[in-house]
Amino acid sequence: MVTLNETEQLVLLSVARLGTDAYGVTVRREIAHRIGRPVSITAVYAALDRMERRGLARSWLSDPTPERGGRARKQFELTPAGADALVAQQRAMGRMWEGVDLGAYGVEG
Repeated sequence: MVTLNETEQLVLLSVARLGTDAYGVTVRREIAHRIGRPVSITAVYAALDRMERRGLARSWLSDPTPERGGRARKQFELTPAGADALVAQQRAMGRMWEGVDLGAYGVEG
């Protein structure tokens, strides 16, 4: 089973959520929006590079943006192996949460 750290999991989930609009800046924005805290663009790109090396994501260069001197973006998509890793991670966390009651600590579920 492929294991993912928190940043890798957040990045892959964002790539899956964004579909054809997944590139570093949009992934970073999606994570910040969903979890309510910022994440550095360096951490996002490092995770994307790791995920690509591990075969969990793939990248390609987009066409240049339309403005003069526009640059191509390195866009990402989830691979089947990446989707499998996310499902495995979700199942593992679900098993860990089974039967946990944090009420004794004053936490409401």
